[in-house]
Amino acid sequence: MRAIELFAGAGGLGMGISEAGFKPARIVEWDRWCCDTIRENRAAGVASVAKWPKPIEGDIRDIDFSGFEGKMELVSGGPPCQPFSLGGKHRAHDDERDMWSEAVRVVREVRPKAFVFENVKGLTRASFATYLSYIVHQLSHPEIKRRRGEDWSDHMARLERHHTSGAHRTDGLEYNVVYRVLNAADYGVPQRRERVVFVGFRNDLGIEWAFPRETHSLDALLWEQCHSGDYWDRHKVAKRHRPDLRLHRRGLSLLEAPAELPWRTVRDAIGDLPDPERDPIAAARRHNHRFQPGARSYVGHTGSPLDEPAKTLKAGVHGVPGGENMLCYPDGSVRYFTVRESARLQTFPDSYRMHGSWSECMRQLGNAVPVKLAKVVAENVARHLREAA
Repeated sequence: MRAIELFAGAGGLGMGISEAGFKPARIVEWDRWCCDTIRENRAAGVASVAKWPKPIEGDIRDIDFSGFEGKMELVSGGPPCQPFSLGGKHRAHDDERDMWSEAVRVVREVRPKAFVFENVKGLTRASFATYLSYIVHQLSHPEIKRRRGEDWSDHMARLERHHTSGAHRTDGLEYNVVYRVLNAADYGVPQRRERVVFVGFRNDLGIEWAFPRETHSLDALLWEQCHSGDYWDRHKVAKRHRPDLRLHRRGLSLLEAPAELPWRTVRDAIGDLPDPERDPIAAARRHNHRFQPGARSYVGHTGSPLDEPAKTLKAGVHGVPGGENMLCYPDGSVRYFTVRESARLQTFPDSYRMHGSWSECMRQLGNAVPVKLAKVVAENVARHLREAA
């Protein structure tokens, strides 16, 4: 099955989709550093990207996709999310970085069997509710284009009238669209990272679809930590070094082991890596695994505890936000995650090298989709497309 990847970033979403069995025919990304990262790993033969086409480095608004009409099973991507990010300025449709209209244009030109788009959880805030509905209506009816000079709210009204008229059921390009906020930790990613994911199937395929069920849970982790002790045994943590969990009400209230797998923690993800501060020579043998000085804890920025999934890694508006990108040891000391550790928290393989300075690499990772989360969704989409063929 063939795919087109838009707004590829550092490659997380595209890698997960490739691992699910899709073969990208075109990769588009405007950021030079992200393109350098993809080019470097492609040239190095890293699995999942080795057979990718060369990324097109440029503005998507200048690229014509009509030559792919009817030839692609999937279009995917993460339209720039700054207009909706909790760390941004919340300008939404007034922000020139809002690329949702371009994502819809590509769907209109390519007419894929399905699409997968993702964005930040902030898009689902109450203040953006009307615009979120506008996005869903555009994705559902991509041929109802916005007219020159037409305000987005007027376009929204036309889309609503078209949707309720019934005419769309027999004529034109239409997609059945669902969206949901997914917590990556619920699917085996060692990070509490919530993203809103949009999935649409072309209406003529008659596909019925729902998001994959969660496979991991906090309660399963608490059972292993508070009851069975399996978590501490697995990491060979002596009883005298284990935290006192006798006051953990949720953990102690559990009466039996949950059916799900436990949430993966920071220790699960990076516990086998050499400490970059205490053993810099061994750490230097790993790609992108160098100690970064200057970390400090302050109110609201206390780092990610070692024995929980990491907090959401963030790109930051003005440099790297230290509180979200720090490791917090059980004794309360903190340090910045290395690029390699951050890549593991985003489930990139160790062979994947990030290109650029520490802050630039962390920006790329802060904007990325966890590879594992992308793969889980894409595998489910791929299975339904095969069954409908």
